Amino acid sequence: QICLSLVKLLFYLAHSPLGSIVLLDFQPRQFVMVDGNLKVTDLDDASTEELSCKEDNDCTLDFPAKSFPLKCSVVGKCEGINEKKNLFNAYRYFFTYLLPHSAPPALRPFLSDILNATGDLRYGINETLKAFEKVLHLYKSGLYLQKRPLHLKDYISLKGFRMVEGEDYKCWPSYSHLGCLLSVHSAEEAAAICNSQSQCQSFIITQRRTWTGRPLALFQSSPTDLIPDANAVVYIKRSASSGERL
Repeated sequence: QICLSLVKLLFYLAHSPLGSIVLLDFQPRQFVMVDGNLKVTDLDDASTEELSCKEDNDCTLDFPAKSFPLKCSVVGKCEGINEKKNLFNAYRYFFTYLLPHSAPPALRPFLSDILNATGDLRYGINETLKAFEKVLHLYKSGLYLQKRPLHLKDYISLKGFRMVEGEDYKCWPSYSHLGCLLSVHSAEEAAAICNSQSQCQSFIITQRRTWTGRPLALFQSSPTDLIPDANAVVYIKRSASSGERL
């Protein structure tokens, strides 16, 4: 969410009515999240000036560990230097820390492509935004789950009950510090996650949603603590259930 919001912001800066705007003091402390969107807190160091040049050798974009040769345009300006400077700063301050983590395994190759392409400045801001929107579409639609074995058949569903939320086993990247609370596309994906965790014996799809609209599923090691809830369904591993418990 943070990276996508940042890319949308940089897309606007690259195509602003004032021209391409560069953030000269590009640091994480210069941004804040407001209602799920990243905002710049200080525009004092923003500039529309692009580096003047006479030849391509005048257009090297330098960073502490990397340099990029750019082209000198016919009007004597280094082509795209403001956009590229913003994008590489986004890569080194945000993408490298946030993109490699938390995504479903099937989506990680797409994020690695974005990371590598922005790190080498092979992508401009237009291509980067398009790549992010493709990943978001796959994530929200559940298309990344195609051609996977069915796991929900391994579970018994109990309608009209929910589990008591309390401290249980932890998992990464949980939305709760008390237990294992993860974003899922469906009960089928939740079943696959539960099967992959040795401690998991049951789960419930909660009413809570993430910023993409995906529900949160609570995974637990014991299905014994159940309370009535007309709108809920508990899924219990067949191997963990017994006639006495049910």
